[in-house]
Amino acid sequence: MTATLDDTDRRLIALLRSDARLPASSLAAELGVSRSTVQNRIDRLKRDGLLLGFTVRLKPEAEPAPVRAITMIEVQGKAAERVLKTLRGFPEIATLHTTNGRWDIVAELHSSDLEAFDKALNRLRLVEGIAHTETSLLLSTYK
Repeated sequence: MTATLDDTDRRLIALLRSDARLPASSLAAELGVSRSTVQNRIDRLKRDGLLLGFTVRLKPEAEPAPVRAITMIEVQGKAAERVLKTLRGFPEIATLHTTNGRWDIVAELHSSDLEAFDKALNRLRLVEGIAHTETSLLLSTYK
């Protein structure tokens, strides 16, 4: 059974989204609760499957990728979860999004050069459960 999020949970999640490495004592001070309350809430959110993990975000300049692309993916039948699980293991995939309409998944690919990009795209197309793909190279970014 999943617990309902209250305002303190939402504020805690917002703080963790901003900096997941903040110590429990800092989170507690910001929320106006005890350190043990913060730890208990994080433990409950993890136990209930609401908080799935923590991640690292890098500045785009930290890992420059000369070749960037968006790949639209159509999934066969009900294979979306299996396809997503497989694609999460591709180091060239920077982000994955599920979507509606013609395409089921949007993947942003980053690679060091066109040869590496070609290899990654070929591996992606061989994933069982992928019916069709359409890829566009990203040329310029404005925001």
